Amino acid sequence: MFKLLRFLNKKDWVYVFLVVVFVCLGVFLSLRLPDYMTKVTQLVTTGGSVAEVWRAGLWMLLCAIGDAVCTIFMGYFSSKVAADFSATLRAAVYNKVVSFSMEEISLFSTSSLLTRSTNDITQIAIMITNCMQSLFRAPIMAVWAFIKITGRDYHYLIILVIAVLILVGVILSNFKLVVPKFRLIQKLTDNLNKVTRENLTGVRVVRAYNAEEYQQNKFNIANKDLYDNHLYTGKIMAYLPPSMQFVMSMTSLCIYWVGAGLIQNMTDPSAKIVMYSELVTFMAYAMQIIGAFMMISFTFLMIPRCLVAAGRVNEVLETETKIKDGTNLNIPKGKGKVEFKNVGFTYPDAEEAVLKNVSFTANPGDTVAFIGSTGSGKSTLINLVPRFFDVTEGQILVDGVDVKEYTQKDLRSRIGYISQKATLFKGTLRSNVAYGDYGDEVVSDERVIHALEVAQGKDIITKTDEGIDQAVAQSGTNFSGGQKQRISIARAICKQPEIFIFDDSFSALDYKTDKTLRSELKKETNGATTLIVAQRIGTVRDADLIVVLDEGQVVGEGTHKELLESCDVYQQIARSQLSEEELANA
Repeated sequence: MFKLLRFLNKKDWVYVFLVVVFVCLGVFLSLRLPDYMTKVTQLVTTGGSVAEVWRAGLWMLLCAIGDAVCTIFMGYFSSKVAADFSATLRAAVYNKVVSFSMEEISLFSTSSLLTRSTNDITQIAIMITNCMQSLFRAPIMAVWAFIKITGRDYHYLIILVIAVLILVGVILSNFKLVVPKFRLIQKLTDNLNKVTRENLTGVRVVRAYNAEEYQQNKFNIANKDLYDNHLYTGKIMAYLPPSMQFVMSMTSLCIYWVGAGLIQNMTDPSAKIVMYSELVTFMAYAMQIIGAFMMISFTFLMIPRCLVAAGRVNEVLETETKIKDGTNLNIPKGKGKVEFKNVGFTYPDAEEAVLKNVSFTANPGDTVAFIGSTGSGKSTLINLVPRFFDVTEGQILVDGVDVKEYTQKDLRSRIGYISQKATLFKGTLRSNVAYGDYGDEVVSDERVIHALEVAQGKDIITKTDEGIDQAVAQSGTNFSGGQKQRISIARAICKQPEIFIFDDSFSALDYKTDKTLRSELKKETNGATTLIVAQRIGTVRDADLIVVLDEGQVVGEGTHKELLESCDVYQQIARSQLSEEELANA
């Protein structure tokens, strides 16, 4: 928890100081009440004047009002600190997650990261508010009140010390029982989010297979586990308030019982009055000490969960990013030449390498295609170029410079990437095509429209009166799979990069659209390097170089015609997709 305090800014520390000031002032006013109470008691029992009684009572009222005002300001400033801190911490977690490579992201599930960014940080914010209002005030009040009653009758002190020891024991035993369960509750919350998210994202498949009952059972199991643990911690913590109240009541009873005995044994009337005044004063201070411990106990109900939440948030913040920016900041813009030199790659914790000794060169203006069976390493290979992962062996050069020497921003600014799964963002067609960092350049409407036309998306523009200002729903659910792929391709074209990377980005297109798009793309990307991953022979047959992969190794390189003559793997793929006539013509 203390590690996270570094996210408090200077303004927050000023607020913390103000909270401490109002806490001390409020405690001072609160502890003046027993003194005036004693004075009123003495005046009444000794026959003091009504004016003096009213004066002492008025001071009691002013102290009470002053304490209330201090409590209001204390609550206001503590809420400000909690709100600012949680906002800063949430931004820090978000920025950290955004900086993660695929390796770090795989360490945390999506549902877990969502829980850590929302629920866990909320728990910390609630704890900060309560700590500043209770844990600051309670110890000061308890110590100050204890000092005020030291030197009084030792019988009262013995009762108070015993009561405090019992309270500490109750709090610690409760703390020990609930901490492990709170740690489990946060993990079970992750699991419940995961099951819910899985059901919502896969709702079409669930309904198509009539699997609603199966998904409901999965949710019920996750929900029941979370319910059982919440119920257990609730039951344990439910014993704390009545236990505290019982100890408080028994302490009052014992103090009055002992005090009554002491007063009864006295013969001097004036001594009885003094003893009675002392009993009233001690009782008031004792109740403030017990009340301080009750405040601490109620805060302690939240401390276990807060500590677990803080540990989970800190785990994300302290995770080191494996992919670091290069130190070369002055790499001039090139033409997009890509070279693989004996590249090998192994996924973290994997036993075998996914890629082994891969070498090829893609010159500016060339189209290099990668084909192979499922799981041969095609997508992994091209994901190494923008450094989604770093190679474990060999080198990847862009314009003669190792990609590890680039800053990630500089490297990726040279690349137009179209992922295997077309991803759209909520907004408009314009915002999705003109997406990303264009520096100070404003992307014109003409450029957006031209990119869509090249990507064979003219029908998407004209289907509504809004044109490129038409709305795009979350994840692009108001577009078909082929439309989403064409918009994704238009996004890369609009960027006008040096290197185009197509990760199986034509699979949702019909053959005619695929052929037309590639023909237009060839004109548009003239001079740029194009890397294409595809499953269809028709998509790669016109490439300048086709690289055939099998089990992570290059088993063939050349043009379509050359590979049909020399590469067995390519021949098998071609026979499964092309007719005998097409093979003969090739």
